[in-house]
Amino acid sequence: MRRPPSIDAYGAGGFRIDGVWRPGSLLIVEDAPRGWRPRSLADITEDDLRPILQAPPGAVEFVLLGTGTLSAPAPSVVREALQPRGVGLEFMASDAAARLHNVLASQGRLFATALIAM
Repeated sequence: MRRPPSIDAYGAGGFRIDGVWRPGSLLIVEDAPRGWRPRSLADITEDDLRPILQAPPGAVEFVLLGTGTLSAPAPSVVREALQPRGVGLEFMASDAAARLHNVLASQGRLFATALIAM
């Protein structure tokens, strides 16, 4: 099993993951960070969630969704895509979600992180 990546910094339109700056929104599924298309909550489509939905059974127990600069409710498309698969959802502002990601990763939790850039 790979070591979960650490989110070292955030802001200025991106995230620093294990020392590497990644501009834009970020998705981490099965410990693999990648760029993520949505620039806001309103931009999220079910296609954006496909890497999470296609993860092997049991690989993702819940999604940690960073909503950008404000703590706002997750769009219904997110809830409707995750619920039938039994995947939970936690959402909060992206800075809080980035910090929580590191705590959860250190605990060995099985989750995906989706962060809207701030």
